[in-house]
Amino acid sequence: MRVHLATDHAGMELSAHLVGHLGAAGYDVVDHGPTEYDPEDDYPRFCINAALAVVADQAAGVEALGIVLGGSGNGEQIAANKVRGIRAALAWNLDTARLARNHNDANIIAVGGRQHSVEEATSIIEAFLAEPFSNDSRHVRRIGKIADYEATGDVPE
Repeated sequence: MRVHLATDHAGMELSAHLVGHLGAAGYDVVDHGPTEYDPEDDYPRFCINAALAVVADQAAGVEALGIVLGGSGNGEQIAANKVRGIRAALAWNLDTARLARNHNDANIIAVGGRQHSVEEATSIIEAFLAEPFSNDSRHVRRIGKIADYEATGDVPE
């Protein structure tokens, strides 16, 4: 599986760890930056590029998910969710990570690098990457309504 990764300055330590850890676990990790620490960086570019890559890979039939990191993960999640076709979920424990995939077919996880130890954040991300979507009809229906709204702007029934 390909994993697209982006961060801001607050997630750089975690990002560097994940590149090595996930790569060693067999994931094809693509790092969308930043490449050097800048406390004034603007994370939207990095997160949007990672999200665009996830959408492009999935459209091409490549199994791909994404990870966006920041101090809290909130801004990074918001930026990623502006890309059509992205369902980015902020996860703060194993349950929220698993449910994001299982119920919502989230294709990006957002994690706050200042909210967790590297070990805890890694466990949350591993749980997300390992969890399949349930394909339960109620979840498929709900995701379809979100996608319809995203495409048309019409509020679903």
